[in-house]
Amino acid sequence: MTHSKTFIALAISLGGWLAAPAFAQTAAAPVATTAAPVAPAGLYQALGEKPGITRLVDDFVNRVVKDPRIGGHFKDTKPAALKESLTDQFCQLSGGPCKYEGADMKSAHADMDINKGHFNALVEVLQSAMDAQGIPFAQQNRLLALLAPMHRDVITKH
Repeated sequence: MTHSKTFIALAISLGGWLAAPAFAQTAAAPVATTAAPVAPAGLYQALGEKPGITRLVDDFVNRVVKDPRIGGHFKDTKPAALKESLTDQFCQLSGGPCKYEGADMKSAHADMDINKGHFNALVEVLQSAMDAQGIPFAQQNRLLALLAPMHRDVITKH
């Protein structure tokens, strides 16, 4: 992993990574969040629009549930529901027409004991999935930057 990629991995947060399990397990009403970051022009298209995002999320979830460092966080998660929720979240964040209706990050992660190591492992898995899907590094960074503000609500154990 290059230094710039490592920096991005450590600096960003992947908000949807564990929020979706909470959403997948309960039908909690959506909670209003602060204003979402504005997607860079063309990111949705660069990710392959909804079909490309769906392929990315499918690959990502398949990898993350098997990862020995963080897979345990997903043991009670329904993979199909997680994939659907993350697809909507990534699609909306990247400027697509989807609407994420899952739980807010803070309440979804409150009791999950997520530390920086878990978080960093998840980012590595997402980067591997993006590499496998042929998403260029610049586009990976654009997506990760949109997810970055969520890390304060995801990491719950310091």
